[in-house]
Amino acid sequence: MKTKIPIINLNLDSIRLHYHVISVMSVVCLTGAMGHKFYNQPKLKVGTIAPQTITIPRTGLIEDEEQTNEKRLAASQNFLPALMVDVSANKKISQHLQKLLSQLNDFYSLASPLPFVNISILSSASQAYLRSCDEENWEILRIVLKQKPGKIVGKHSYLRELPAKLKNNTTNNSQKFNQAFAEIKSYSLNKSARNLSLLLSEISTARQRYALAQAQISKIAIKKQQPIFYEKNFLEIASDDWKKTQVAIRQIKERILAQGIPPGLPEKMLLDVIRLNVQASVPKEGQKIAVIILQEILQPNLCKDEIKTKIQAQQAAAEVEPVIITVKKGDVIVYKGQTITQWQFTVLEHYRLSRREIHWQGLGYLTCTVIVGVCIFILVQRQVKRKLRQRDCLLFLLLTLSIPLALTFDITHASWSGVGLLLGSFYGSTLGITVMGLLLLILPIGSEVSWIALISGTAGGTLGSLVSKRLHSREELALLGIAIAITQGGVYLIIQLLTGSMILSPNFYMILREALLFGLSGLVWSVVALGLSPYLEKIFDLVTPIRLAELANPNRSLLQQLATKTPGTFQHTLFVATLAEAAAKKLKCNVELVRAGTLYHDVGKMHDPEAFIENQIGRPNKHDTQIKDPWKSAEIIKQHVNKGLAMARKHSLPTAIQSFIPEHQGTMQIAYFYYQAQEITKGDSKRTVHENDFRYDGPIPQSRETGIVMLADSCEAALRSLKDATPEKALVMVNNILLARWKDKQLVDSGLTREEIAEIANIFVKVWQQFHHKRIAYPKLKASIPRSK
Repeated sequence: MKTKIPIINLNLDSIRLHYHVISVMSVVCLTGAMGHKFYNQPKLKVGTIAPQTITIPRTGLIEDEEQTNEKRLAASQNFLPALMVDVSANKKISQHLQKLLSQLNDFYSLASPLPFVNISILSSASQAYLRSCDEENWEILRIVLKQKPGKIVGKHSYLRELPAKLKNNTTNNSQKFNQAFAEIKSYSLNKSARNLSLLLSEISTARQRYALAQAQISKIAIKKQQPIFYEKNFLEIASDDWKKTQVAIRQIKERILAQGIPPGLPEKMLLDVIRLNVQASVPKEGQKIAVIILQEILQPNLCKDEIKTKIQAQQAAAEVEPVIITVKKGDVIVYKGQTITQWQFTVLEHYRLSRREIHWQGLGYLTCTVIVGVCIFILVQRQVKRKLRQRDCLLFLLLTLSIPLALTFDITHASWSGVGLLLGSFYGSTLGITVMGLLLLILPIGSEVSWIALISGTAGGTLGSLVSKRLHSREELALLGIAIAITQGGVYLIIQLLTGSMILSPNFYMILREALLFGLSGLVWSVVALGLSPYLEKIFDLVTPIRLAELANPNRSLLQQLATKTPGTFQHTLFVATLAEAAAKKLKCNVELVRAGTLYHDVGKMHDPEAFIENQIGRPNKHDTQIKDPWKSAEIIKQHVNKGLAMARKHSLPTAIQSFIPEHQGTMQIAYFYYQAQEITKGDSKRTVHENDFRYDGPIPQSRETGIVMLADSCEAALRSLKDATPEKALVMVNNILLARWKDKQLVDSGLTREEIAEIANIFVKVWQQFHHKRIAYPKLKASIPRSK
């Protein structure tokens, strides 16, 4: 054993050396991928001072990009923007019109629509007057009608019955009064007094309703301060004309909205359009109210079509010819001490006189930032006690590099989601989120990238890192890809809206489209990651929960052979797995790894099944009847480790699973045959017993998972042999076994503590109790003999 220690130390030193080399390589590669904007930068640029006078080396034609851009900008702005119908504005206008007409109809119905009596009795004009005339005229009319008629002379002799002030009144109001009086008087001459009384009652009722409607309208007008409610003449419109007026108003509204009302249209122009349409379509009595209603509801319903306007602007700008300026040899580009302008820089660039060079200061700052990021990653990795092999570091580097390289090639939708999903699945959420966070902070230093895209991608990658390790099937990972897509697209959309974009503006559709593209890119990269995952697992010798679940499938070839050839060992394996899983779950270890590793830890016993007592099933022990040599027997027992490793390699099991085969035995002593050898050599001084011949070759457990399996394997046979023992006795026995492993220094490299060893003992006893609980004693039944017939 002592001769092997220096070799192990040498390997560890070698690993540390490679680890540092990979760290340096990571800094170089990441800086190179992220710092592309610091390469080939001009020393003489706009705003710098010319160190000397520079002249034109040869005559040439140069485009003045500044003037060209100004002309193209002017061309893109000097045209009317493309307009489109705003559907939401049309909807609001229609709703407003419907609300107004509904209110006006309510008032109209309240005021007893005209005519309220048959027009054969009273004309529509007389009914309108009688319903709306003042109370004094109405009282005069009623008094006169109650007087006895004088001698009728001629057609209009009834005028003698009117008061003198109405006779001499030539106003329009007096004419309406005269006409109404004449019609009622004529009706009274042909009808009975009862009929006249009923007619007057109808007129009184109509007057009351009209007055109530007027009061309601006045109240609304004062409250809402809208011109339409100050216009009460619509109550004088006949019912049929009012219906026609409403239909015409709706048609005019549709016609004008179809033509479109642009923003900024002068009110007078809109009013002229309304009046022309009203005069052609609305009955004369309803034209005034129709104009007021349409003027009230009609608003601009055209808005700027951003996409079409942008296309037209681009086309207009593209049609502008570039401004070409002729420069002659010997002309001064810039004088010494002069500040370089945009045009001078253009000329310098044309003749390659801008003295391009690497921006070492910026590159150095980026390098220092990357070094700090790598150091932070190493600290986090040590904090989570995750051991990374050389190939793991290489995979971390390759996956991390994929994001800045994508941005370098102007792939805006970089592989955030795929990288986060793979890193989280392979190495856990902590390391994956660490990489995402460091990239979020470092990338903007050396790369031209939108911060909104950066945050959206980081959100998708973080979600992938956080959740992927907890999933146990490809279907769940596929659903995670959808969740990542929703997250990336949703974060992009939310940030855009929070930074000033309005939902109702046409730009919203462009933002929504870009958000959908971000979401789709997250889904695509997740699918790519799912497709690459099995290959990366194979190439880099990785285990994921999904792969471990596949390896633990009892239908796999090697496990089927184990169950068939060594049924006793297979049963032993299942019980060891139960013990180890319970302990791993309690200590928050990798339960999936413990389960899969335990199932394969004794596959080497298939090379000689009957050499192990659990497979003898009542047959004589071959070590006592055939071999009768403890040295050979020990060698056969030790062989199950080497044979197991050979089988594992043949079936391409991951290294993490293979490690359970030797480490579950460590360098433990094969005690039975060791003591047997000592008994044989007691009286023989020529023969000596070397303990190393009766110890496994190791190594001892290098992880908490393999250490737990070693303890479970050591206790399984002892616990299985217990039948009527109390839990206290079982715990004492288990503690003695675990203490022996601790004293034998089998667990010094596993990371298990003495307190955890005691906790494991309690867990093992609890599992044993579950397997050996007391059963109900069923009463014995006497066999009944059927009687013969």
